[in-house]
Amino acid sequence: MNYIAIQMLTGDRAKYLGLIFSIAFSTFLLENQTSIFAGILRRSGNQILDVTDADVWVMDPRTQYFEETKALKETDLNRVRGVAGVDYAVRLFKGNPVARTEAGHYNVCTVQGLDDATLVGAPRSMLLGSWERLREPRSIVIDKAGYLLLFPGEPLQIGPTLELNDHKVQIVGISDALPAFVNFPIIHARYSEAIQFQGRERKQLSFVLVRPVPGISPETLARRIGEQTGLRARTRDEFRWDCIRYYLKNTGIPVNFGITIGIAVIVGLVVSGQTFYLFTVENLRQFGALKAIGVTNLRLMGMIVLQALMVWFVGFSLGTGLAAGFFEATLNNIPTRHLVLMWQNVLGVGALMMGVVLLASLLSIRRVIVLEPAIVFR
Repeated sequence: MNYIAIQMLTGDRAKYLGLIFSIAFSTFLLENQTSIFAGILRRSGNQILDVTDADVWVMDPRTQYFEETKALKETDLNRVRGVAGVDYAVRLFKGNPVARTEAGHYNVCTVQGLDDATLVGAPRSMLLGSWERLREPRSIVIDKAGYLLLFPGEPLQIGPTLELNDHKVQIVGISDALPAFVNFPIIHARYSEAIQFQGRERKQLSFVLVRPVPGISPETLARRIGEQTGLRARTRDEFRWDCIRYYLKNTGIPVNFGITIGIAVIVGLVVSGQTFYLFTVENLRQFGALKAIGVTNLRLMGMIVLQALMVWFVGFSLGTGLAAGFFEATLNNIPTRHLVLMWQNVLGVGALMMGVVLLASLLSIRRVIVLEPAIVFR
């Protein structure tokens, strides 16, 4: 009976391929868009993840996400250091000056000013040079994407200079920083020099980076800092999720991706479901013949479910293969780097598409159960 079910499914090649490609197209579209959506949102917190030597971020009480900062007072740093359980607390400056090259290329960039003494927050993943050379005067580390944006067509090398707010600095390292939400070059420099790139303001301290002493969890220390200083203290993971929630709530990204994902679901439900249902209806005479020779309803139900699962497996595998090929082909492009096919999305889409074909098979099963065997003689 299983062989007969497969022969019935593949007998009409046009309908069979239509079923397969509708499932494959829906799968590809859903996995592609949901993975890109998750990857873009994840970028909003990547600069927080890049700081691996601090577990707690302290900021102004009204700060909502990384790009929005209100400078703290220098005395706030000492207040944080005075909280019990703090191993160390250091400054971090964030600004967005314009960087210019000698060739005339320029771009707004994200500058992170690190504590002069410890360089806490320096990029640990380096492609060229060394982050320790930030101790040299007028030195910076720039990320690879930023370098290629400011020096188009030139090979990666240390030594070129940039002008930041009339300050000439030398590139002493190229980092492999995670991509940010906005594709600005990411520059690391010492705090005392970075604040001059932006232009002098009365207050410059953007964040305080904190590490707890052994035995104190980041969550406990964050709550303690918040209670004792009145500042906003978040663990690294909490702050990253704050950024993601901000973009979900205050941008049109969820709506734009939601429309595309909704269309893919509708295509999957309507086209695939309807095609499979019509396929069963057109084969009612064959099912009637099987009932006439004594095949039970339970066996016929098993045949329909087998057909549905076969359509799902082939279509889902083809769609997932297309999605994997897309992300593999675009993985090393600068604009789409670190956008990958997420296994969670593959599982979710696979479950959704299986639900679609099983729902369609249930409607088909209903028609077969109430089918009169005499239909074969009409």
